[in-house]
Amino acid sequence: MPVKLKDFLEKLASEKAPGPTPTFSALHLLYSLKLIAEGPIGRGRLATELKVGPGAIRTIIKRLKDESLIITSKAGCKLTSKGEKIWKEFKEILGGEGEIEGDKLINANRNFAILVRKLGYKVKSGIEQRDAAIKVGAKGAAVIIFKGERLIIPSVSDDVSKDFPKLAEQIIKLFKPNENDVIVVAGADDLHTARYGAMAAFWTLLED
Repeated sequence: MPVKLKDFLEKLASEKAPGPTPTFSALHLLYSLKLIAEGPIGRGRLATELKVGPGAIRTIIKRLKDESLIITSKAGCKLTSKGEKIWKEFKEILGGEGEIEGDKLINANRNFAILVRKLGYKVKSGIEQRDAAIKVGAKGAAVIIFKGERLIIPSVSDDVSKDFPKLAEQIIKLFKPNENDVIVVAGADDLHTARYGAMAAFWTLLED
């Protein structure tokens, strides 16, 4: 199911339309669903959160409406039952998110982490996830797997609690990971870019 959801949003983001090429991706659509799921949100605030311009936000809203994923009113954008179903399926994969402070794993001002449930088997070296994060503007990314009651980073650390104790403490406290869960951490100069870096890294784990 995760692969089908990914394909669905990527197709929605890449559809051809009159005018300039859209300046948003499937990740913007996913983040839009998350923000709208948290409660009705107006176009202006949605654009601010996504950091996209007026034209892009109009297209995002139109495409989500055309797929019957959202409805709009004076109160703002709200998920339909179809939109809620799709977001619920993504939430079953995403186990939480949050900022990680003061770790030296990635040399960046802000670090943001996302927990992905039960996809540790998809991780190889972690390079693919790092490259995806860098592609959207992050300075770097790391992939951490909870395996055998330990946090490990492929090719970097067999026990994060020993090598990066502050990082391990925050991850355990924030996410309470289970066996085979993945935590992707991306770093950037600002929190918004770090978040998108982590989302881009997570997105690669949904490959078939």
